[in-house]
Amino acid sequence: MTDLDALQELLGPRAYPAHLAIDGTHGTALPPLADHHVHLHLIDESALAPHGIAAVVDLGGNPVALAHRLSSIPRVAYAGAFLTAPGGYPSGRPWAPDGIWRDVRSASQAAGAPGGAATLVDEQAEFGASVVKVSLNAAAGPVLDAEVLTAIIARAHERGLPVVAHVEGQGMARLAIEHGVDALAHAPFSEPVDHDLIVRAVSTRQRWISTLDIHEGDDRARAAANLAAFADAGGTVLYGTDLGNGDRAPGVSAGELRALHDAGIRGPELIGTLTDPWPAQEPPHGVATFVPGPPPDSAEDIPEWLATARVVPREELPPDQH
Repeated sequence: MTDLDALQELLGPRAYPAHLAIDGTHGTALPPLADHHVHLHLIDESALAPHGIAAVVDLGGNPVALAHRLSSIPRVAYAGAFLTAPGGYPSGRPWAPDGIWRDVRSASQAAGAPGGAATLVDEQAEFGASVVKVSLNAAAGPVLDAEVLTAIIARAHERGLPVVAHVEGQGMARLAIEHGVDALAHAPFSEPVDHDLIVRAVSTRQRWISTLDIHEGDDRARAAANLAAFADAGGTVLYGTDLGNGDRAPGVSAGELRALHDAGIRGPELIGTLTDPWPAQEPPHGVATFVPGPPPDSAEDIPEWLATARVVPREELPPDQH
């Protein structure tokens, strides 16, 4: 086995030895990395690319501000506002200014109906949303009923947008899975998800965004166990940190990667959670990930090694001869 074969067995087929053209530093090149769950209004975005993140998915922000912002990273996708039941999560939270949620008051599919499902999905789409986010948090207030949730999903799919859900509280993962939500913003952490429901989620090609490292205690253990079972059943896992939730530095999180590794998502599969371009079809063009220095000796060492990554222009990262 060549060094390249060993590297690609450890990190996946798109990894290769490379060097920075500007100064000759040797290291490893990977596709651009994405954090699939952030809140840009709560973080310093300028620190993301120097610390390895080329793309983000903002899962809850003011759609007007998001549509008119200038970005310092290659790609920003966003959901716009949380769609929630009147009085539901995240209304009233100190981190959630008024502009980042909308109260959905009916299942109306009539365009322009005040508070209707179609009206509020259309608003996010017109402000450039790539996904639609719904709040299903029974632990923190009222929750969208099944009729309204179905109407939101139907309208979002008409607009070509996947629906991602915050699920928290008893029965919320089941509500999201059974009604066709496309992705979960967090690996379910409030309760164990039974095997049949996990199989159903996998069969519908649902994606679960990890966010394991924001939890402690029983919530963390449940989230890790649910995510491990979902991955074992063939489910697609996406790396996400919920950046802005707590005091976490922008960039690739060794803690999140370590939690994924400990849940059994390792080596090329771990890299895959970071390099999946969802909700886009292709990764950002013109950039790559560069990790300086020798590659890791084993999958066990990947989380800390990858936390030293940076985003560089692809043209400045020629491959080493091998």
